[in-house]
Amino acid sequence: MATIRVHIIPSAKLDTVVGKHGDAIKIKLQAPAVEGKANTALRGFLAKKLSVPKRAIVLERGEKSRDKLIRIDGLSEEDVCRGLLEPNCNRSAAIR
Repeated sequence: MATIRVHIIPSAKLDTVVGKHGDAIKIKLQAPAVEGKANTALRGFLAKKLSVPKRAIVLERGEKSRDKLIRIDGLSEEDVCRGLLEPNCNRSAAIR
């Protein structure tokens, strides 16, 4: 199980991982930040990027914030790092 901090930019042109944002991973999503659409899009994006089912992505904190704490069941911190920040994967405060 891995826990990561993410910083979300909603209503972007593309769904993509931008890189690091302080102690978080910055992710741009096309979905708007209304009625949980960005949270749903984030879970789907992470599930696809990390090749895990959506049910393995759990929003621990930050339901109504751009800064979120996400738990990913079934993957190690190394797997998450490789899946999101490759090829510049070095473990930092974003993954704890």
